[in-house]
Amino acid sequence: MVTHAPPPTAPPLPAMVARCARCDARGASVCAEIADDDLVHLARATTQIIRMPGQLLVEEGAPAHDFFTITSGNAKLFKLLSDGRRQIMSFAGPGDFIGLAASDVHAASVEAIDTITACRIPRTRMHALMTRFPELEHRLLREAGRELSRAQSQILLLGRKTARERVASFLLSHVPPSGHAMCAAERFAALPMTRADIADYLGLTIETVSRTLSQLGRDQVIALDAQHAVRVLDFERLQTIATPGS
Repeated sequence: MVTHAPPPTAPPLPAMVARCARCDARGASVCAEIADDDLVHLARATTQIIRMPGQLLVEEGAPAHDFFTITSGNAKLFKLLSDGRRQIMSFAGPGDFIGLAASDVHAASVEAIDTITACRIPRTRMHALMTRFPELEHRLLREAGRELSRAQSQILLLGRKTARERVASFLLSHVPPSGHAMCAAERFAALPMTRADIADYLGLTIETVSRTLSQLGRDQVIALDAQHAVRVLDFERLQTIATPGS
């Protein structure tokens, strides 16, 4: 006879509130719209979950009962064709909100690239939070606008840019903005994903991605110092490559 372990009990509410208060991703997430004194409402609505590399946080086509905010780690959002080909739609990291594009079902699968933690918020509870905190609803509208803008940029990238322009654009999107603590004369692009992931995002082959990165290295635009990081040696030139004629 198969025995099942009892479901884990939720931590006490004060501990959940403290977790929200010290969350490193809170300032970059929609949760930033909820003041410290009101975190008890957020803590009651959320459940923390963990996914190991390769595990799904969300499966394409599954009922969209929940929203998610990634609090640590990195994930990829993708769709599969019937013949098994994959198109990665976007990448997500700490602070990113998952589920805005869903209607009754999730529009894409979300898979952990490395170990991720996320806060799950049932849709009914999110709607209650938006009613209580109108600024949260306003933030979600801004997030939806950003998602639309990114989708439009992706259409341009896939439809009109060359392989070299696509790779340069991708690297720029992973360089911290000016004024960020990680920004310096030589900027770094953290790339936790595999070359295969990059290829499936850019609509290229793995060989083309690797060859283009190597050529940018020979041109002294970037330096491939580590497996999951690229050092940008000439930021202005990388920008020129990504947006010719601008």
